[in-house]
This record gives sequence, C-alpha cells and structure tokens, in this order.
Amino acid sequence: MKIKGLRWWIIGLICLATVINYIDRSALSIMWPSISEDLGMSKNDYALILNIFMIAYAVGQSVSGRMFDKIGTRLGFVVSISVWGVATMLHALARGLFSFSAFRVLLGLGEAGNWPGAVKSNAEWFPVKERAMAQGIFNAGAALGSVVAPPLIALLWVAFGWQVTFMVVGAIGLLWVLPWVLVNKTTPGKHPWITEEEKKYILSGQSEADNNPLGKGLSMKQILSHRESWAVLISRFFVEPIWWLFVGWMPIYLAETYGFNVKEIGFFAWVPYVGAALGSLSGGYFAGRLMLNGASVDRARKLTITIGGVIMFLGLVATILLADSPLIFVVIVAFVLFGFQFIISNIQTIPSDLFSGKSVGSLAGLGGTVGVFSVIIMNFLVPIISEISYTPIFIMIAVFVPLGVASVYFFAKEIKPID
Repeated sequence: MKIKGLRWWIIGLICLATVINYIDRSALSIMWPSISEDLGMSKNDYALILNIFMIAYAVGQSVSGRMFDKIGTRLGFVVSISVWGVATMLHALARGLFSFSAFRVLLGLGEAGNWPGAVKSNAEWFPVKERAMAQGIFNAGAALGSVVAPPLIALLWVAFGWQVTFMVVGAIGLLWVLPWVLVNKTTPGKHPWITEEEKKYILSGQSEADNNPLGKGLSMKQILSHRESWAVLISRFFVEPIWWLFVGWMPIYLAETYGFNVKEIGFFAWVPYVGAALGSLSGGYFAGRLMLNGASVDRARKLTITIGGVIMFLGLVATILLADSPLIFVVIVAFVLFGFQFIISNIQTIPSDLFSGKSVGSLAGLGGTVGVFSVIIMNFLVPIISEISYTPIFIMIAVFVPLGVASVYFFAKEIKPID
C-alpha cells in the first residue's frame, strides 16, 4: 500500500495531538471559576498551580528533547501523549492545592514533549523549504485547540461538571495513539507506505544527517558554543510570555474585568485563537513562498519574524489604548496572536535550519525550557500587578516584542547549516 502525501498525514496527526494538548491544558483555566468556588481556592492558588505546571513544562522540554533524539519521534509521541492524557484524567480526583499541583506536574512533563517532538519530526519528514509550513500547521493545532476548548469544555461542564470533563478530555489523547502508531511506522527513507516520488522529494531537500539513524548528535555544550543557537534561546525568552499570558490568564481577566462566568468565558475566549490559527498557517506559507521565489533561508525567516513582530506590537499597544469592551478586547487579541504565531513557527524551525539529525530536538527542547522560565517569571508578577491594573502587564510584553525580534538578528548573523 502506498499513500500519496504521507508527510502531510504525519503532520496532520501531530496537529491533532496539539489540538488535544491545548484542550487538556486549557481545561483548568476555563473551569477555574467553578473549581475555585467548589473547593474554596483563590487566584493566588491558581497562579501557584500555573507556575508549578510551567516549571514541570520547562524541565520537560529539555528532557523530552533529548528523549526524542534518543528513542525517535514515533515512540516519543506515544510516551508524551500517554503521560499527559492520564495526568488530565487524574485532575478529576484533585481536591486542593497539593493534588492539583501534583497532577499539573505530570501534565507539564507529558505535554512538553509535543514541541521538540514536532520540530524533530518536521526535520525528518520535510525538506527545508517546507519546514516552516509544516511547523505552521503544527502550531495551528495550538490555536485550533484553544478555539475548540472554551465551548467544548463549557458544554461538558454544564452537562457533567468539572470532574467528568477532565476524564473525557484526558481520554481523547489516549485514543490518538492508535492512528499514530499505525501511520507513523518509521522515517521516510524506510516507510513501506511512502511513494518513491515523495521519498526522493523529501530526501533531496535535506542533509544526509537528517535521516541518518546512526548519526551522533552534538552535546549541549557543543550546540551552545554556536552563537546562532542563542538566537533561538533569547528570542523565545522574550516572545513566549506573550502567548502564555493569554492562554493562562485571559479567562481570569474576562472573569475579573467583565464578571464573566464559565459559559460566558466559553462564548468569548475562543475568538483570539482564530487569529492565531491563521497566523500559524500564514507565517509558514509566507516563509516557504519566499524561499520558492529564491530567497535564502536567512532572509525568509528574518523577514517573516519582523512582519509578525510589527503586527504583534501594534496589537498589544491597541489592547492598552482601544480595548474598552470584551468584544473589542478579544478581536484585538486575535491580531496579537496572529502576529505571535506568524513569528513562532519560524523561530521554532531555526533549530532544524542550523543543525540536523540528533541535535535538532535538543536545541528545540532547550529553547522551550528557556521560554517557559520567562513565562514563570511573568506568572508570579501577574497576580500581584493585576490587583492594581492589567495595563502594566500589557506594556511589559509589548516591550518584549522588539527585544525578541532583535535577538534573532543579533545572534544569528546568517541562518544556515552549521554542522
């Protein structure tokens, strides 16, 4: 049996896994008004639980990056999604700060693998000129998950309550494993279902190390000895908190600022992620189109990152100056998240532009870890600053945008293979 376009089936499954990932992680924030009322918990409890998750997620990015480099993407995804699916289901048993924190640690460790795993899989299954598009499709899963999560979780919550909701959304991830192990049997060079035409197309657009299972990856010290690696780390430090501010705090912001309940949050909170989904696909397509028209990888990545940065910065300024109603706020945030995803699919692709083989997942994972530590700092500040106003928080992340874009230019004088 041969399947045309097998690489698109692979990235489609990873996109679906990312949708599930975001449904699972969003469930707590969306249902928090109900959970906190039932269990007598506070916003500070939520901030602590969120940061405990982020710490585990940060550690999990680096650990899972090395895991994917060692055991491969097929088994790596099975491990990651099985862990986070079970962790989500266990949330139904939580009864307070300690139990929620414990289950969020397990969730963070599992969910973290999705990102370095996707970058590594894209390096295996796509030629260089298509990788940003593949990464855009993968990142669109995060946005689609965030679109689906509010109404889905609100409906489940209304029908069954928060405990059953956690059980249902957690079980969905475990079901995903079945088509994944069936379709993703091995790498393109050995897959029995791939056509010869597609195999040649993929392999001709890669370096030999990309699909060499015997190749040895660089040590982390060797990876960090290259200045270009720091473009990934520093840019993600500045850019990552922008996404996570809205993922983690927008439901709380809507509840506090506009008095929304769970159903009303479900009605409004999905809107910005439509913009994010469009940004994911647009950023990947735009960079790929530039390369097809003759632009170098360096020019395509940097121009795309710059354009997305401008959109994101203007949107964040607008949240401060123009957002005087919930509808206007979520529409403006849609532009912010469009810009974020326009950028991030290209930043996340840079590890596979610089390295190949068993070094890609390691740098991608470390980049995720660095980005998450920045988010942790932000999460400690939000509950303190928001007691006065959310405006300083929006100003802070607006300043982060030019710093993130500039770090790519400063550390990566030219984005090209270095090993």
